[in-house]
Amino acid sequence: MDFDTLRRTMIDTQIRTWEVLDPRVLSTVAQVKREFFVPTAYRHLAFADFNLPLEHGEIMWTPKMEARVLQELDLREHDRVLEIGTGSGYLTALMARLAGMVHSIEDRAEFSRMAEGRLRAQGVHNAHLHIGDGANGWAAHAPYDAICITGSLPALPDTFKAQLAVGGRLIAILGTGPAMRVRRISHSQPGIFESVELFETEIPPLRHPPLPARFVF
Repeated sequence: MDFDTLRRTMIDTQIRTWEVLDPRVLSTVAQVKREFFVPTAYRHLAFADFNLPLEHGEIMWTPKMEARVLQELDLREHDRVLEIGTGSGYLTALMARLAGMVHSIEDRAEFSRMAEGRLRAQGVHNAHLHIGDGANGWAAHAPYDAICITGSLPALPDTFKAQLAVGGRLIAILGTGPAMRVRRISHSQPGIFESVELFETEIPPLRHPPLPARFVF
């Protein structure tokens, strides 16, 4: 298959039409070979406009959602990034091309091992993959300039805001059922956070979402 032609068509017909016009993002999507991160059985659908299945009921986001989130994170070359949910490693690769360092957390060891092999084969060496539960963030390397949570949550734990540097940006998918919204949270000043609803979607939840705090009389 002519993956390069399919990639260009995807960028022009899906990504640009979804308000993704940042030249850095478009260039990164053009350079990173998405087909290399897609399961072999679905490689012919690598640029299709729907979520692609991974094992264990997990998914790869649509190309336009990946690009839109990448644009909203507004990554810079010295940024330290936290990704919750490595998955296939494709979004990790995109962020690593734009940022200084990406720490990606995955609680399925097999996903992490496969993603690491793909990333190294694609020449990505500034992404550190960690196996563990990232449902409350990953304090070891905080604060982060950007945080991307790839699974949905019923509500955002305060621990993520605590790990976001001043000036940092966070993307979370919040809600349950079909009523999920992608939210961008900015840490504009010390202790001050601004929130913007971007668009609706429906994404599988994180496997170990934190339980809401119980009210104590």
